[in-house]
Amino acid sequence: MAAPTSTRDDKSVADLVKQFSEQTSHLVRDEMRLARAEMQDTARHAGKGVGLFSAAGLIALYGVAALLAGAVAALSLVLQVWAAALIVGGALLLIAGIAALLGKRQVDQVHPTPQRTADSVRRDVEELKGGGHS
Repeated sequence: MAAPTSTRDDKSVADLVKQFSEQTSHLVRDEMRLARAEMQDTARHAGKGVGLFSAAGLIALYGVAALLAGAVAALSLVLQVWAAALIVGGALLLIAGIAALLGKRQVDQVHPTPQRTADSVRRDVEELKGGGHS
C-alpha cells in the first residue's frame, strides 16, 4: 500500500521541479525584458541629449567665431594682426585642453549598468536562496 503514496509523492516532486524550472525560466526572461527596456530608455534619452548638444554646439560655434573675429580685430588696434590672431588662437587651445580634461573626467564617471535590473536580480537571488521568507 505504500507504493501508491510513493508514486504520488514522486509525481508531486516531479511537478514541483517542473514548476520551478518554468518559473525560473519565466523570471529570467522577465529580467531580460526589463534590462532591455531600461537600456532602450537610457539610449533614447542619451540620443536626444546628444542631438540637442550637437545643435547647440554648432550654433555656439558661429557665435564664438564672431566673437573671436572681434577679439582679433580689437587686439589688432594695439598689435599687428598676426600677433593678435596668435594670442587669441593660443588662448582657445588652452581653453580646449581644459574642456577636454573636464569632459574626460565626466565620461569616466559613466556606469552603463542597468541599476534597477541589477537590484531586481539581487532580490530574486535572495528569494531563491530563501532569504526573503519570514
